[in-house]
Amino acid sequence: MRLDKFLKVSRLIKRRSVAKEVADQGRVLINDIVAKSSATVKVGDEITIRYGNRTLVIKVEALKDSTKKEDADSMYSVLANERSADEV
Repeated sequence: MRLDKFLKVSRLIKRRSVAKEVADQGRVLINDIVAKSSATVKVGDEITIRYGNRTLVIKVEALKDSTKKEDADSMYSVLANERSADEV
C-alpha cells in the first residue's frame, strides 16, 4: 500500500493530499529512511512522522483498503509520541 494512502486510511493524517505533502517534504521516515508518498508500506514497518511540534513513531500492524473510525487504530501501534523540547 502507498504511504499516503496508509496515513489517510489509518487516520494518522486526515486527507490524502496532506499526507502526500508531508511525505514529499521529507517529514516521514520508513525504517529510518526518508520516504516519498509513493513508497510501499508493509506490515512490520516502523514509520516516523514529524508533525510541527511532535514526533510520532508507529509500527504497522495491518493493511486495509478502508476502515471504520473505530477500526483505524488497529492498523498500527504507537511506539513513541514525543513533544519537542521547547514545548515542555
